[in-house]
Amino acid sequence: MHLLHLMHDIPLWVTAVLLTVGALVYSVGLMLISRAAYGVDYLKLNNEVAGFKFAVIGVFYAVMLAFVVIAVWEDFRKTEDAVRDEAKAVVDLHRISFALPVEGGAEIRDHLVAYTNDVREHEWLTMAVGEPSDVVVKDLDQLSRAIFAISPANFQQLALYQNALRLLAVMTDNRNERLDSSDGSMPFILWFVIIVGGLITLGYPAFFGSTNLVAQVLMTAALAELVALAMLLGLAFDYPFTGDARISPAPFDQALRQMPPIWPPL
Repeated sequence: MHLLHLMHDIPLWVTAVLLTVGALVYSVGLMLISRAAYGVDYLKLNNEVAGFKFAVIGVFYAVMLAFVVIAVWEDFRKTEDAVRDEAKAVVDLHRISFALPVEGGAEIRDHLVAYTNDVREHEWLTMAVGEPSDVVVKDLDQLSRAIFAISPANFQQLALYQNALRLLAVMTDNRNERLDSSDGSMPFILWFVIIVGGLITLGYPAFFGSTNLVAQVLMTAALAELVALAMLLGLAFDYPFTGDARISPAPFDQALRQMPPIWPPL
């Protein structure tokens, strides 16, 4: 939750600057301190052994960091799909309601429009801090009661009513999917390991000594920036409704445009 509020309260570009500059100062600074304390000639004795061990550590950390980035990206895309599927189910249920009994169908449409508007205006804001919206919960309850109150008059309405129940379940399931993803999918212990592993990896260049100081500084800086940017990707995608990289409510805007008060529209 601390990472969630960090991404919510601080602009993404500020977080990017803090991560990249922090990683750069830590890695390059530790390397320069090591050179000043022990001297280049002494550190050069470590190059062969330290190079081998650094290769192992680098590969291990790269695999672990790639796993986190890919996992949060897949969850981000899965959440995007859930948002689109929920919006499509709203449109389909709105259209089916015209074939249900007149009074019940009109009530369902009113609740669907209210639900869609409140998801856009209220729940998108509460999901930014990992919470559902009480207003949308009430809208969904009222919509469910309106559907459950329908009494099909013939086999055609019965078939449509069963489809309406299925679409209500699709809406509910996909809403739960996006709510589950709103507060992050990666456990804190995984982020702890990633951060500690990053500190170890970025600190390892301090064991090396190179006669070309500029080249060593540039190589160390490049490593620090790559690690920092990969961590930034993980943070941005782990909270899909927070920050500048958040998922857009555009599918619900499109749904409202496809929900005319009468059907077929004139």
